[in-house]
Amino acid sequence: MDKTDISTLLGEKGIYIMNHAVLLMHCADNKGIIENITQFISQHEGDIIELDQYTDRVNKHFFMRVKWNMDSFTIPKENIRASFQQSVVGVKDIHWKIYFCDQPKRVALFVTKLSHCLYDILQRFQSKEWDIEIPLIISNHEKLRYIAEQFDIPYHVFPITKENKLAQEAKELLLLKEHNIDFLVLARYMQVLTDDFIAHYPSRIINIHHSSLPAFPGAKPYHSAHKRGVKIIGATSHYVTAELDAGPIIAQDVCRITHTDSVSDLIRKGRNLEKTVLSEAIWQKLQHKILTYGNKTIVFQ
Repeated sequence: MDKTDISTLLGEKGIYIMNHAVLLMHCADNKGIIENITQFISQHEGDIIELDQYTDRVNKHFFMRVKWNMDSFTIPKENIRASFQQSVVGVKDIHWKIYFCDQPKRVALFVTKLSHCLYDILQRFQSKEWDIEIPLIISNHEKLRYIAEQFDIPYHVFPITKENKLAQEAKELLLLKEHNIDFLVLARYMQVLTDDFIAHYPSRIINIHHSSLPAFPGAKPYHSAHKRGVKIIGATSHYVTAELDAGPIIAQDVCRITHTDSVSDLIRKGRNLEKTVLSEAIWQKLQHKILTYGNKTIVFQ
C-alpha cells in the first residue's frame, strides 16, 4: 500500500478507519440461517472477515456475529438495512442490528469522586488505543474537574438530591442528546439512575463495581471482606437496567487474596480489577461483540 492509500484510511487523529459492517443477530434455531446471511453478503461482493456463532441447545436459540469488508459492497450503506430486511429477515424471524465501523463512537463518562477508572479510560483515549470521542464528562461532584481539564474535556456538574434528581437527570438527558452520545460509561458513578433515564439508553449504559455484592455492601466493602478473611475478590461490568446491579454481565475477573494482604492491598487489587474489567467491557462494546438476550449477554470472541 502506498502513502496515498494509507492516508485515505486515516482519520484526523491518525487512527485507521475501517470500512466494515457488523451484523449481530439471534433467532430460533433453524436450518439455513448461516447460508442465507452469508449468501446475502457474498452476492453483493462483501468480504466476510469474522464469523462467530453459538446455539443454545436447551432453548433452541441461535446467535451469530458477522463482520464484513464494505470496500466493494454493491449496496450503498444507507440502503443496507432495508435490503437485509427484505432479503433475509423476510425469510427468517430474526432479531438483528447492523453497525458500521467507519465513525468513532461518542462516549459520555459519568464519575463521582474516585478517579482510577476515569484515568484509565482517558489514557486509552489519548493514546488512540480506542477510536472514540469523549465530548463530555458528567459528575455529581466537582472533585474530578481537574482531570477533565488535563484532557481538555468539558466537565458538567449536576448535584443530585432526592428532591432534584428527576430535574437534574432531565438536564443530563438533554445534554447527552445535544452531543449525540452513542453510549454511557459509569466510571464509578455513585448515583442510582432512575428507570426513566435508563430507558433512554437500553443496553447502552455500562457500569462497573466490585464483585463482593451482595455479601459486602456499603461504603467500605473491602474492609468488610478483609474482616471475613476472603480468599478471592473480583469486579463485574454490566449493562445498567432498572434492577440495581443486576443487568446483563459483560465482563468479570478475579484475583486471589491471602492472609498477608491488608485492607489497602485489597483496595489496590480491587481497583486494578475494576479498571481492567471496565476497559474490557468498553472494548467489547466498541467491537460490536455484545449481544443482549434476556438478562444475559452473548460476548463473541
